[in-house]
Amino acid sequence: MANWKIKLSLFLNYFVFAMLLNSVGTVILQVQHNYGVSESSASILEAFKDLSIAFVSFLVASFITRIGYKKAMLLALGFVTVACLAMPSMGSFTMTKVLFAVTGTSFALIKVSVYATIGIVTKDKKEHASFMNFIESFFMIGILTGYFVFSAFVDDKNPTSTSWLSVYYLLAGIATVAFLLLLSAPLDESSVKHDDAKPFSEDFADMVKLAIKPLVLVFILSAFTYVLIEQSIMSWLPTFNSKVLNLPSTLSIQMASILAASTAIGRFSAGFALRKIHWFYVIVVCLLAAAALVLVAIPLAESSTDRQVTGWGDAPLGAFVFPLIGLFIAPIYPAINSVILSTLPARQHGPMSGLIVIFSALGGTTGSIITGHIFQAFGGKTAFYFSLVPVTLLMVFLYFFNTLQRKSEAPIEFNSNASH
Repeated sequence: MANWKIKLSLFLNYFVFAMLLNSVGTVILQVQHNYGVSESSASILEAFKDLSIAFVSFLVASFITRIGYKKAMLLALGFVTVACLAMPSMGSFTMTKVLFAVTGTSFALIKVSVYATIGIVTKDKKEHASFMNFIESFFMIGILTGYFVFSAFVDDKNPTSTSWLSVYYLLAGIATVAFLLLLSAPLDESSVKHDDAKPFSEDFADMVKLAIKPLVLVFILSAFTYVLIEQSIMSWLPTFNSKVLNLPSTLSIQMASILAASTAIGRFSAGFALRKIHWFYVIVVCLLAAAALVLVAIPLAESSTDRQVTGWGDAPLGAFVFPLIGLFIAPIYPAINSVILSTLPARQHGPMSGLIVIFSALGGTTGSIITGHIFQAFGGKTAFYFSLVPVTLLMVFLYFFNTLQRKSEAPIEFNSNASH
């Protein structure tokens, strides 16, 4: 297979960053045990991750072709390897913030480079779409794996134990393998290299001009709100399992994997549905189903008893039901991204991608912080009931987005991108 080594490297890059980025929910739970951190204080970890992604993604857009995609990915893997090695020996809440800041910064380099490299190593649109689907699916596999890898290092008998920090030696090892594989993989970047990249000020101006268009503005609100919902649930599900459902820490982390699995299944299934049905109708049904699930699952959590839970077999029903929300919210984000990109001319895809990354990161941070504060002040059940508010707002935003998009003069070829 042509370019097999660089393609394998891209898969491994995404795999290790999936485990690191989506470990924030697990780490939020553990820092409360180890460092006496409150829920509201722990929620700031999401900001260190997401704001780093947003800031660096915007900065690198204007000059990453001068550095080169391969060099940028090698830098990212090097940074995160060092941070992982430092984490066990310098374990503290401050070091945890540094780790997520480094992870976010590095992932910004990885994501921009990976997306651009896919265009270099694929021959046509069909292969591009296929490889994009595979790599995004592999990201979900990384998330799933991460839950079980992290839980394997958690000591339920001693909740204040820092033994879980040893997982970062394993992650540093995987990142090192990814680094060496990428270093040895040939990548011809001559087709995208140019030294006359636009200055930062022009890139910024292009983004601002694009962002104030009504269609794009409503899309930004929609993307921001969606990620707010997704990250507020994903980041706080292990804590919800532990503090509301009274599951042991190991099981709380493992059962959060149901959310990642249901998200992967939801996106895969939606790929078929979106070929037959207009995206807006699919998403409205998904949002209504998500809201209904919240209304069903939280009372199940309320009815759970205080009996001791030791494993999956005796876990309360609520621990299985609530994470299934991933089935219904999963199709929304890739669908609306595909719609906005296929509506805009190709020359605006660059700045639009930058806006997607920036406002998605801001949405994730906002969702985690709001949920953390509500969790601390009113409890986990109220915090997860709160998800009904952004779900309702998202439905309103998407109504206006669909209306504006239909009025757009540009032709839309959505079906070809629906499975992204």
